[in-house]
Amino acid sequence: MSGRPTPHLPSQGAELGTTAPFFPQLGDLAADTARNGRVGVVVALPGEGAVTYHLRPPGGGPEWSAPADSSTLEPVPARPTHATLLVTDPVYDPRAKQGSVALLVHHEDGGRSEAALILTSADLERLHTQIGRMLVDSERSPGEAP
Repeated sequence: MSGRPTPHLPSQGAELGTTAPFFPQLGDLAADTARNGRVGVVVALPGEGAVTYHLRPPGGGPEWSAPADSSTLEPVPARPTHATLLVTDPVYDPRAKQGSVALLVHHEDGGRSEAALILTSADLERLHTQIGRMLVDSERSPGEAP
């Protein structure tokens, strides 16, 4: 060993990760890991008449404090609104007896993220039946009885 500190080792005190630190601004939602993930609105920032972050539940209620370094605060992701299929081929794994379809998940804030829909053989059969019914329904004239 070289005897030099290796900052990538957790025992050395350095944290692993590639994301930028989260420093919320006034009005942002933040989850406080020191309070079991409790979500609050940031109502005061360190340095603006406060030495810590101050948060309040979104619907109102008693405030609480979080460290000025924001070490216990995490961003609250925007909720997904819907998902659409990505233009890729589905994949079937015969060993796992599962299929996978790539999705694009759309969020309230306009953001998007990719995800995979994993389907068992039973899920695939049920989806095949449901889509078959939807296709038949889409070919009917409006007002036409089933």
